[in-house]
Amino acid sequence: MSAHTDTANLTALLDWQIELGADEAIGDAPVNRYEVPQAPPRNAPPAAPAAAPAPVAAANAVDPVEVAKRMAAGAGTLEELAAAQRDFPHCELRKGARNAVFHDGNSDARVMLIGEAPGREEDIKGKPFVGQAGALLDLMFSQIGLSRGADRPEVALYITNVLPWRPPGNRDPEQGEIAMMTPFLERHVELAAPELIVPMGNISCSACLGKRGITKLRGKWSEAFGLPALPMFHPAYLLRNPHAKRHAWEDLLSLRDKLNG
Repeated sequence: MSAHTDTANLTALLDWQIELGADEAIGDAPVNRYEVPQAPPRNAPPAAPAAAPAPVAAANAVDPVEVAKRMAAGAGTLEELAAAQRDFPHCELRKGARNAVFHDGNSDARVMLIGEAPGREEDIKGKPFVGQAGALLDLMFSQIGLSRGADRPEVALYITNVLPWRPPGNRDPEQGEIAMMTPFLERHVELAAPELIVPMGNISCSACLGKRGITKLRGKWSEAFGLPALPMFHPAYLLRNPHAKRHAWEDLLSLRDKLNG
């Protein structure tokens, strides 16, 4: 066999190995995989343990809550806050949602309602409290003369949610998701500057009051973000539990009395 033939065969073998994915040499010298390793001498000192890998510096970790605080603080208007919230990169919910749900109603209203998170219909329409729950909410507050469609602030409602994006399957928001969205909510309250707020449901109470247990919290005036706050049942809960509507009516009367001084 000629040297040219050997070279051609070796080249063909190399091409074949490259096609199989073996395109990088492991070492400079060949390794005999069948060689039996020699045992160390009987009196040889034990080998030193391998050095542990250096820990990754904790300083490189990103705190989503701190990022949210900086982005929210930089917003000087509601429009800027909505844009900052949409651009917040650390909440995975944004990847599966159709729309960011920021607000509805009159931003000059005396009363600000704070819901939990968008559902399917809110996600589609990009507004909070639509569908059956929204219709019930509108009916409830109309009984004390308040409406999200009103132009006059004294009879208007302003509405937002703790989370702007729909959780998959309408699951409850996780505590970490609530924590990273709360700075945006707090700034939202500051910019809208209502006279009082109404957290609706457990998730809203968690963000606004740092507490859960809506059945015990509802109807009791408290303070959130420096403002009077009256927790109430979420309309979706009232649809599932019609017997609780009498408590909602009591809370609405308490809200009306507060507004009337």
